[in-house]
Amino acid sequence: MRILVTGSNGQLGNEIRLLAKDYSQHQFFFTDVDELDIYDKNAVNAFVSLNKIEVILNCAAYTAVDKAEQEEENAFKINAIAVGNLCEIARPHKVFLLHVSTDYVFDGNKTGAYLETDTTNPISVYAKSKRKGEEFILQYQIPSIIIRTSWLYSSFGSNFVKTILRLAAEKPQLNIVSDQIGAPTYARDLADAMLKIVSSGKLPTHPEIYHYANQGKISWFDFATAIIELTNSKTPVYPIPAKDYPTPATRPANSLFSLDKIKNDYNITIPDWKDSLRDCLEVLKGK
Repeated sequence: MRILVTGSNGQLGNEIRLLAKDYSQHQFFFTDVDELDIYDKNAVNAFVSLNKIEVILNCAAYTAVDKAEQEEENAFKINAIAVGNLCEIARPHKVFLLHVSTDYVFDGNKTGAYLETDTTNPISVYAKSKRKGEEFILQYQIPSIIIRTSWLYSSFGSNFVKTILRLAAEKPQLNIVSDQIGAPTYARDLADAMLKIVSSGKLPTHPEIYHYANQGKISWFDFATAIIELTNSKTPVYPIPAKDYPTPATRPANSLFSLDKIKNDYNITIPDWKDSLRDCLEVLKGK
């Protein structure tokens, strides 16, 4: 298949680029905003038509969660309107769209793991913009998959793992939120799952939603503690409640996903969060 990867300079796009060599049966077209602005409908339409694109992996996103509170228009432009553009173009060209969304579409008030069918209730500008992107896909009813993920990190880009490593080298101690629960996602694992899905020959003819994160249930404090331990750092880590670390955007208290649907439908094995963290830290050590 001829696959367009948008946002290819981000964490997920870079991981797909690395794994693409293992999927040589496909032809990949890697773009980022400088080569292809997905908000520019005419440019996307021309690119898809010229290159006979059959699948779009949409990794492009506005991800500055706190900044989005002041940049609402920009967040919606990238996370919602541009997704609507992709839907509008995908339909006549018969392109399959795999779009990446977020745990933030939920308010985090549920006890237990979120199912794909649970009611959404986004509580920040970023979250509302991502949910609006989902709604465009559901509204257009094109052949597509929405994959929601949580706590994404990688050896590429800016993320929690890299921030903890930097702060551990700079600060005498770390105070990390302990009452927000979920599971981290190594972007390489998610990239591999996405490529397995598009290569499966079992793509839906209407929108399907899936949840993907690494196996486990932890807090941000647990995550930071593991990063410190696995790198043999001596910097102490202390738990604090979220109310002691106020941010412009409210985060869900519970981001835990049920992973049964994606595992059952696509026979995907999902690694434990700590194993994947160990793998990422090894990659970072080699950089």
